[in-house]
Amino acid sequence: MSKILVTGGAGFIGSHTVVELYQSGYEPIIVDNFSNSERSVLKGIETIIGKAPKIYAIDCNDKLEMEEIFQQEKSIQGIIHFAAYKAVGESVEKPLEYFHNNLGSMQVLLELMLQYNTSQLVFSSSCTVYGQPEKLPVTEQTPFLPAQSPYGATKQMCEEILRQTVAIGHKPLKAISLRYFNPVGAHPSAQIGELPRGVPGNLVPFITQSAAGLRPPITVFGNDYNTSDGTCVRDFIHVVDLAKAHVKALQLLEKETSDSYYEVFNIGTGKGSTVLEAIHAFEEATGIKLQYKIGPRRPGDIEKIYAEVNKSSEVLNWHTELSLKEAMRDAWNWQQKLQSK
Repeated sequence: MSKILVTGGAGFIGSHTVVELYQSGYEPIIVDNFSNSERSVLKGIETIIGKAPKIYAIDCNDKLEMEEIFQQEKSIQGIIHFAAYKAVGESVEKPLEYFHNNLGSMQVLLELMLQYNTSQLVFSSSCTVYGQPEKLPVTEQTPFLPAQSPYGATKQMCEEILRQTVAIGHKPLKAISLRYFNPVGAHPSAQIGELPRGVPGNLVPFITQSAAGLRPPITVFGNDYNTSDGTCVRDFIHVVDLAKAHVKALQLLEKETSDSYYEVFNIGTGKGSTVLEAIHAFEEATGIKLQYKIGPRRPGDIEKIYAEVNKSSEVLNWHTELSLKEAMRDAWNWQQKLQSK
């Protein structure tokens, strides 16, 4: 089995990707310092795959400790790099922490990859690199606009670091950046899912916690946007579909014959849904009537964004299989599992 280092592998997207890697014949090795994840996730992964995942509880910015992993594991075929600070609002308040953590970990990984001849990297990027695009849907050729936050800036910068490092060409290095849109849902087993700390900043965990009586009625931030019902439009993708895209990216890198290869892919459904449509999808999936109110617009929110996914379909041979309604069903089952513990 090919060893794949998964940084941030105990996180929301990372944990689902660890499962998909294992089920596709890889040996995932988690690196996570649990600064934004919980150790209980490891038990959920174990329940799904039937064995305890291998884990190194260290910080990806610590080059000495990261180097010990490369030395101990000896032959790491590839890396999927999730580990990063990811809260847009927090990044505005703590820009230096975000630049240090998100850019520093990328630099450490690339230096060690070149040193130990690990040639394949899949990077967890984001549709935030596009800002508020002038034309929709966004394609991979859509130009970057100035980042709306330090978080978005780190994703833009990491992509540029990757592109320029690959371009040097003095050692084999192949990389793919996956630009995620809005991951939602949970594993159908309800063993792993999203674990936000404090008040959720994302819509779906706030919906599930509100439905469970843990949060007040949902506030919809603005209903006067230029959209079908006045609320913001997002491209919601089931986290299991997203996890599978990482396996496809690794398989593409394995087949790529060039020693210097860099490519980017949008990972979304290709369809936008409004906030109200997401709320109604939850109601249809669960039979639960949600309480919500309309509030003022939230600073920094993009009006609408959704992906053009032809490239990921044709080149990655990947497409989504699960609907928003199924994502809401799985998110609710996960919420109920959390409350039963």
